[in-house]
Parts: sequence; structure tokens; C-alpha cells
Amino acid sequence: MKPEETPVRQWLLVGALALAPAVSNGFARFAYGLILPAMRDDLGWNYTQAGWINTANALGYLIGALVGLTLIARLGSRVLFAAGMALTAVALLFSGFTENFWFLTLWRVLAGVGGAPAFIAGGAMVSAVFRGQPVRSAAAIALYFGGGGIGMFLSGSTLPFVLQGNPAAWPEVWIGMGLVSLVTLIPTAWVVRSVAPGTRGSAAPKPGRLPWPAMSLELIAYFLFAVGYIVYLTFIVAWMREEQASVGLVAAMWSLIGIMVMASPLLWRGVLARHSGGVPMALACTATGVATLLPLVVPGAIGVLASAFVFGGSFFMGPGSVTAFGRNNLPEAQWGASIALFTTIFAVGQLIGPVAAGYIADASSDLTLGLIAAGATLLLAGLLAAFQKPLAAGD
Repeated sequence: MKPEETPVRQWLLVGALALAPAVSNGFARFAYGLILPAMRDDLGWNYTQAGWINTANALGYLIGALVGLTLIARLGSRVLFAAGMALTAVALLFSGFTENFWFLTLWRVLAGVGGAPAFIAGGAMVSAVFRGQPVRSAAAIALYFGGGGIGMFLSGSTLPFVLQGNPAAWPEVWIGMGLVSLVTLIPTAWVVRSVAPGTRGSAAPKPGRLPWPAMSLELIAYFLFAVGYIVYLTFIVAWMREEQASVGLVAAMWSLIGIMVMASPLLWRGVLARHSGGVPMALACTATGVATLLPLVVPGAIGVLASAFVFGGSFFMGPGSVTAFGRNNLPEAQWGASIALFTTIFAVGQLIGPVAAGYIADASSDLTLGLIAAGATLLLAGLLAAFQKPLAAGD
């Protein structure tokens, strides 16, 4: 960051950077879970097809992550951030202009291709806002990932009512999210101007090879986390519809997830600041696993809302945990590469989750089984992460 930055300006910069998860995650990835039932009804899809559309987004996210891993040291974080935000906004917009399955797949892929570099670059830049201030830096990282709650709250409080009784309105929903995302390019431009030209996610010309064998448990846990959590966000609304949930409960559940995502920085900043090993990831995975299983064992609105409360308060801290893990254990020159590696692993996991759960649901005629498998996967991830040691002393 520029040396003349004041604390107020630094926090404003963090807030502007937090629009990346709001758009790339809250809109481009997670809002599909709200739109899926309407698209499935209107277009006649089965659950495997519906899951594939989110898998397509994960495929794009994987491509984007690999691009980010390759180019972040060469182009710098601010270039990838701006380009990724713009491509994601355009892909969201054009998702509303076709009913063709494969064209929709293309736009979902491109939304992921744009979202991953924006997410990686934003995480790298936010890690450098408060150098030498671990408490503020942990809070900034948590706030950055909490930005996804903005997109989730906006979509959760509006989309269920727009689509109620009118599944054919789903194209207008994509167009609306695309237009809102285009507006976020204004603060994106301010970020580009505010970050010094020389700032890089991997600032050194030769940052060195990441010690990935020593990070293996964190990497495996993050992969399993990606497999499990995306199933919940893809299919929980469809499951609620099968259980005859009201549109008001759907809106309340999704909005509560968004609110808790925004509140999660307050809950997690101390954990991220105190631990350099796998404890934060273990807690995030275990909490999301419990949340995924809650509505299946606690009937009615109580189980759904309790699930939303716990899930929203924890799932964005999976990415927050690995960002803090890299910051606490690696030199700054490797932060961008670390985020890109974890994001690549994450994207591979997200490729598997939706289509696998959709296949299980179609084969068994029971969407509940897919959610049970996701919850078990998340609990296993939490167990593995608990054994991840710091790469350096200080946990």
C-alpha cells in the first residue's frame, strides 16, 4: 500500500476490496442456489444438470485460479483484481440472455474465470494493508472474506420474492445481479488507483517454492471443505422446497447466512490472530459440517435458521483461515502464490461437490443423502485440519 495511507483510508480500501467476494462469491457462485429451483422448473432440468451448472462455475474458478497462480507475480494484484471483477460482472449480465444449457455453462465458466483472480488478488492485497500489525491484519482478512455476506444478504432478501410463483423470471435475476456488479467497478477503479504500481501478490522476482508438503493437511482439509460446503449452498434451497418451506423462510434463511457472514470477522479475528496452524480451519470445517446436518435432524424452521446462523458464521472463514495461514507462516513474497495454490485446490473440490451430490440425489431420489454426504465430508476435513502444525514456531 502507499506509505501515506491513513488508518481510515486503509479500512476504506479493505471495504472496497471486500466487494470481490461479494461479487465473485455472493452473486456469481452462491446466488445460484436461490435461482436453481426456478431454472430447474422452467427449463426441465434434473438435479445432475442443475449441479453441473455450478460445477461449470467451479471449472471456471479453477481455470481462473491457475491463471492467477501464473500471472500474479508478473502482472501484479491490481491488474488481476480489476480484470477479474469486470469479467465476472459481464458474465453475470449475459447469463440472463440465454436459455441454452451450454451457453449458460459458458457464462458460468467465465464468471468463475473472472472471480478467482479477483478473489486471489484481493486477498493478497488485503494481507498487505496492515503490515506489522497482526491484530489489525487478521481483522482485515476476516472483513475481506466477510464481504461475501453483502452479496448473500442482497440476493437472499430479494430473489426469493422475485421468483415466487414466477420461475420464468430467472433471466431478469441474472441481469439484475450483473448490473449491480458493473456498479462495483467504480470502487474497483479506486482500488487500482490507490494501490502502488509496484504492489504484487508475490512481490519478489523469485519468491521461492512453496513448502507444500508441510502444508499438506491444510491443503487436503481445504479440498474436502470445498467439496462439502458448496453442496449445501447449491442444494439447500431446493431441499427446503421439497420440504414445503415457505418463500419467507427461504428468504430469512439466506439473508441470515449473509448477515452472519458479515458478522463473522468479529467472531473470528481473535482465532486468526492467535493460531498459525490448522486450528482455524478445523473449527471452520467442523462448524459448517454441523450446520449442514442441522436441518436434517432438527425439524422445521428452528433447524433451518440454526443451520443458517452457524453456517453463515463459519463458512467464509475457511478461505480466511488459509489466507491467515499463509500470512502467518510464509514470507510476504509467497502470500499471493499461497492464496493461488489454496484457491486452485478449492476450485478442484468445488468441481466435484455439486455434480456428485446431484447424481446421488437423482440415483436415490433423495436430496437428503447428498446433504448427509456433504456434512460428513466437512467433519472429516475438520479432523484432518486439527493435525496441521505451524510451519514456524508461534502457534
